[in-house]
Amino acid sequence: MAEPVEVSGWSPKLVALDIDGTLLIPDFERGFSSHVVTDAVREAVDATMASGVHVVLASGRAPLSMGLVADMLGLPEAANERLYVVASNGSVVFRYPPIEVVHEETFDARDAVRTVLQHVPDAAVAVEEHGIGYRVNRHFPPGELDGEMILTDIEDLVANEVSRVIIRDPESTSEDFVNLAKTLGLQGTNYFIGWTAWLDIAPEGVSKASGLEWVCRDLGIDRSDVLAIGDGRNDTAMLSWAGRGVAMGQAPKEVREAADQVTGTVQEDGAATELRRWFRPGNTTRSTRGLR
Repeated sequence: MAEPVEVSGWSPKLVALDIDGTLLIPDFERGFSSHVVTDAVREAVDATMASGVHVVLASGRAPLSMGLVADMLGLPEAANERLYVVASNGSVVFRYPPIEVVHEETFDARDAVRTVLQHVPDAAVAVEEHGIGYRVNRHFPPGELDGEMILTDIEDLVANEVSRVIIRDPESTSEDFVNLAKTLGLQGTNYFIGWTAWLDIAPEGVSKASGLEWVCRDLGIDRSDVLAIGDGRNDTAMLSWAGRGVAMGQAPKEVREAADQVTGTVQEDGAATELRRWFRPGNTTRSTRGLR
């Protein structure tokens, strides 16, 4: 078993890893991951798993998509027990494999969705169907959602409480959505803006941090013993909450400011650089590897 490397008397007991822009190299122009991980990052994650420390994927992705990524990275085979995974920006926590939802936060999204659509009437809206895909009012751009897309009237999409809502407008920009969300307020919810004009609306008080807090309580681990690495606006709360929060080099300014330290970009294997501080991998070969 690999041994943790203590730095200043501290070493993590749980490592929380964002996926897109942290482990996987994204296509920033199209706004979604290209499903490529470098050997350096893969080997650093392998060494972390080999140490016996809990590795928890924490992402805005849905459970179905996150299970696929866990399989691609070989995490279930390397784990001593079923994985904990924080999905949907903290609204859903599940064990894997197979997908078993052990915690879920839901809310009434009707008012928030109506408010946003008053300003962006042509936007695509999606609600998760765990293990299947999404119910959508119209199709999203190719490659942005995993699983089935089930066309559904907007009123039916949010007729019942949901764990989160995705709103996407290919005609807008990320900054357009940042400004829109600030203007609208969206009382009673948490919201997260993606690389593109992508808005996640979640229950109030829910974030990756709250999902990880639930996992830590279940495992008996204090948040001061958590190392978290991420790059997106939806990682800000997680990086502030963790005992050590590390932002990727390409992260927006507000994300970097929330972190204890900034590592290299995803193209520079920044996640591997941080993980190597604590866990000793074998020799690495710097090359990209497709995960499809």
